[in-house]
Amino acid sequence: MSKTTQLSLEEIQSFEGKYPKQLWGLFFSEMWERFCFYGMRGVLTYFMVTHLILNTGGHMTDSQANLQYGATQAFVYAFTFIGGLFADKILGFRKSLFWGGILMIIGSAILAFDPFPENNFFLGISFTVIGTGFFKPNISTMVGTLYKKGDARRDAGFSMFYSGINIGALLGGYACIAIGKGQLFSSFIPAEYTWNVAFGLAGVVMTISLVTFLFTQKSLGPIGLSPFRVQNNTDRTVSHLEGVATVTPEDTAKVTVEVRSGKAWYDYAVYAFTLLLIPVVMTMVAKTEYTDYFMYTIGPATLLYLGYEMTKHTWEESKKLIAALVFIVFSIIFWAFFEQSGGSLSLFAAKNLDNIVAGSLTLDPNGVNNAANSVFVIVFAPIVGLVWIALAKKKIEPNTVVKFGLGFLFLAGGFYVFYATRFFEVIAGSGVASLDVFVIAYFVITFGELCLSPIGLSIMTKLSPQRLQGMMMGMWFLASAYGQYVAGILGAGLSEAGENDSLAQKLITYTDGYKQLAIYALIAGVVLIIISPLVRKLMQDVK
Repeated sequence: MSKTTQLSLEEIQSFEGKYPKQLWGLFFSEMWERFCFYGMRGVLTYFMVTHLILNTGGHMTDSQANLQYGATQAFVYAFTFIGGLFADKILGFRKSLFWGGILMIIGSAILAFDPFPENNFFLGISFTVIGTGFFKPNISTMVGTLYKKGDARRDAGFSMFYSGINIGALLGGYACIAIGKGQLFSSFIPAEYTWNVAFGLAGVVMTISLVTFLFTQKSLGPIGLSPFRVQNNTDRTVSHLEGVATVTPEDTAKVTVEVRSGKAWYDYAVYAFTLLLIPVVMTMVAKTEYTDYFMYTIGPATLLYLGYEMTKHTWEESKKLIAALVFIVFSIIFWAFFEQSGGSLSLFAAKNLDNIVAGSLTLDPNGVNNAANSVFVIVFAPIVGLVWIALAKKKIEPNTVVKFGLGFLFLAGGFYVFYATRFFEVIAGSGVASLDVFVIAYFVITFGELCLSPIGLSIMTKLSPQRLQGMMMGMWFLASAYGQYVAGILGAGLSEAGENDSLAQKLITYTDGYKQLAIYALIAGVVLIIISPLVRKLMQDVK
């Protein structure tokens, strides 16, 4: 499509029917990218314990692998903020998305070629970490720009897009770990190459994601283009949409900004800077003590800067920022527990669960651990949405703070069911528990996620003054990074306690830990519900 026939933003947003046609290209691009991301995420901890060959010649201990998982995921979310910043200021969403995808493909290719030596593994992971940071925050922002402000069809569009995320997570989360372990397609994948194929598959589907985007981006008109335009090196005014990097519906506002043309070299500077960061990230991810230093520094520094910024705002605005901090702090706790799925629960599934679901279906327990949550989100997200609508009509819908609290109560219930797996050994004293009970735990936890996850980014934008919205979004992503980091520490504590135990004792050790997490989640949920009137006062007119 030439520039003369390019669709205008008005034409795109004036679509007829339920969904804009541009949504489907973004849907499939995101679906395959999530396949790649969740496929890689789902194999990390298990692979590091069982197959990764360290420079010392051995494998990681369970506790080391949990810390490594937490560090890797923490940097993924930290770079999400950086990737979003570069997209907003220099590259635009399209170039950021494509650059991130290229880095993820390179990372997968390195791992597919030979993932076993320590140096290759962490080099591939570093490419993937930075690539995800560029891809993840930007494609969902473009979905928001397909709709005019106040378009009632926006919810349906984001719901469809969110289902694409979970379909990708379901497929990738199960396929990559099952192939790597030799549980899937083992009849024609040689046993010595299963992990190479697993990592390679992630790269193949990421390539499909980029090709899909490449062939569908022409229909996006001006959406996602760089804020810089090359046109005779002059200043000119362009239409720009300030969006929110989220998979939840949130208004976007059309504003006019003045930009300097002829800044294409900025793009190359970003690409070069990114590549220079690879060895830095590789070192920091490989040596978790460096991750500690980073996390000890960045959080307090951000809080101090926020305190400084609050002095420039009215007390009314500052109260909303304090309310936002409440949500941020509790989100760290929630994700620290929830993200045991990629750490301690991955090892628990590998060692302490059988492989039979519903009495007859044989499934890899690690694949189930990676995919069960996505299955339940796909099925129940629309139902939960209808429940909120029904409660709202009766004027009894819980407010945002109470929904956060309910999320913790479901989380507590799910971890109590994880604890209860100890009472459902397939053979008494074997230390191998029922996969069915494990699946029920994920069923309960999913409702916790649906109460909390769709709210967070949306409420950040509503509580933040216009000039601080970017910073508060960054803090929300940073909170996710801290949640992943703490998840690794908690998982390491659970694993270390039973490093050399028998399966029966490991079952007791892990489930004791999950019971403790259930108690802490219950306390957090009750506290949130109790303080909800106070937080609502701080939020003032924000719903």
